[in-house]
Amino acid sequence: MRTQFAIGAVTLMAASVLAADAKEQALAAAKKLGEVSGYSWKQTSESAGGGGRFGSGTEGKTIKDGTVCLAMTFGDNTFEAFLKGEKGAFKTPDGWRSVSEAAESAGGDGQPGPGRFMARMLQNYRTPAAQLTDMLGKVKALKVDGDACAGELTEEGAKSLMSFGRGSGGGGGPEISGAQGNLKLWVKDGVPVKYQYQVKGKMSFGGNEREIDRTTTVEIKEVGTTKIEIPAEAKQKLS
Repeated sequence: MRTQFAIGAVTLMAASVLAADAKEQALAAAKKLGEVSGYSWKQTSESAGGGGRFGSGTEGKTIKDGTVCLAMTFGDNTFEAFLKGEKGAFKTPDGWRSVSEAAESAGGDGQPGPGRFMARMLQNYRTPAAQLTDMLGKVKALKVDGDACAGELTEEGAKSLMSFGRGSGGGGGPEISGAQGNLKLWVKDGVPVKYQYQVKGKMSFGGNEREIDRTTTVEIKEVGTTKIEIPAEAKQKLS
């Protein structure tokens, strides 16, 4: 009996060590990605039963000095944007507009306009290295799963991803219940090459409730070779 108990304890301890090691390696990979000279990525999101308003995706680039270039697609519309530090700019039919200008704008009826929506999204945007580091802190445990590692998100972690970082309830954010999710990560040569997360639950906003089942995939490429060129007008908005 003692022998069986000892074997079971050793097996459990080994599994815990492997899980801790997998998480440490994943965090080290995310950190390494954030330290390279630059990288590019493609993000796509799909909702079960149909694409929905967030079903298109983003093409992004970032370089060592913190400059970020984004092409964000919503349905048939694509918005080009640049970020650097706390400043940002995005292209409109009337030319480039700074995030600070758009954040103070309103629609024709006095309500927040599309410019303010874009400004808020850009102000909250995080590159894959930063997003992945944050998500790994919200994973209960991480274990090896084939050629990847995977883990279940905490409820708060799933809520944050469901609401795109706006939180649940107070502060104008949607009410979320039954949140759950998971994360899967692929690493090659010490840096992430792909990660995927799925979130599920119920979201209530403005009296309307709907089921959420969304899978987001981020593919990372051109690590160490990515370059960014900023148009002169956009550069003025970042200065």
